[in-house]
Amino acid sequence: MGINTERDIEANLQIGPTDLGQVRLFIEGDGIEIPMDFAPEEAEEIAEEILAAAKAARLVADR
Repeated sequence: MGINTERDIEANLQIGPTDLGQVRLFIEGDGIEIPMDFAPEEAEEIAEEILAAAKAARLVADR
C-alpha cells in the first residue's frame, strides 16, 4: 500500500489549535479517531509540504 493506492474509505479531517499551543489534525473515520498534535513549526512545515504537493499535482493534471 502506498501513496498512489486508492481506497474507498470516507473520513473527516479537522484542523485547529489546541489549548496547549499545538496544532491538531483530527481524522475521524468509520470507527476510528486519530488526533495528531504538532508544534506550530512542525505544522508550518506540513503546510509547506501540502502546498508543494498541490503544485506538483497540478503539473501532472495539466499534462
